[in-house]
Amino acid sequence: MSDRALAVVRAGALTTVQDLGRPGHAHLGVPRSGALDGPAADLANRLTGNPPGAAVLETTVNGCAVRPRSTVTVAVAGAPCRVTVDGRPVAWGAPVRVPAGALLDVGPAVSGLRSYVGVSGGIAVEPVLGSRSTDLLSGLGPPPLTDGTVLPLGRPTGVHARVDVAPQPAPPAELVLRVTLGPRHGWFTPEAVHTFVSRPYRVSPASNRIGLRTEGAALERARPGELPSEGMVLGAVQVPPDGRPVVFLADHPTTGGYPVIAVVRAADLAAAAQAVPGTPVRFVAVRRR
Repeated sequence: MSDRALAVVRAGALTTVQDLGRPGHAHLGVPRSGALDGPAADLANRLTGNPPGAAVLETTVNGCAVRPRSTVTVAVAGAPCRVTVDGRPVAWGAPVRVPAGALLDVGPAVSGLRSYVGVSGGIAVEPVLGSRSTDLLSGLGPPPLTDGTVLPLGRPTGVHARVDVAPQPAPPAELVLRVTLGPRHGWFTPEAVHTFVSRPYRVSPASNRIGLRTEGAALERARPGELPSEGMVLGAVQVPPDGRPVVFLADHPTTGGYPVIAVVRAADLAAAAQAVPGTPVRFVAVRRR
């Protein structure tokens, strides 16, 4: 194997390869996937001189540790965390030179959930349907990292950024999600719709890359039965039989039979990627544009 590679020393709780995902394949039953916090992944790429579509590592909760086989530039964005090279602290949110054979350790998230590790040249695993993203629902793309995995790297195509620290939004203390009601809000009582857009919920520990699950008031249905399966979109707020809303994220199924009460604005979903369990959630109704 080329010396353009990363050896995984500590895989962490869940570290996956992610890029811009696989939009446009829903008619084949293939989810879009891709980085949950797109702006953070884009920043990690900009800081290391990569194009926007380069693949990065997405860590969850407790980071990861990797050892490059050649000298690389890395940048960690997203959830703030301690970053070290051979035990020495280095900058988070800025480009860092990591010599060949040195250990880059991305520590646990201080706040938020997911950090993004950009590496000069990008992670160059074999693409599937045009994307290198790991999809936890369909199983497409590379499997989640395990200790001992070796990941190939591409050749650098740009120059890393010249910044000390790049500003980034803090993980949300309260997650405010703007929603457009529909297409199936008529399946719920008027009182339930009012509850949905006026009462606070909390992020459930059962949330994952497929969907952000909530805890709070159950939404009462106005009509019984289930829908024939219909297409689901990123940000759809589906209400399963327990009545608690679920916000579909990047690895969501392409179809579903539970009614969708609303759809979240795409611009608000990056914050959902960083909302830790217990974070208050408010759904705010806005008009269609």
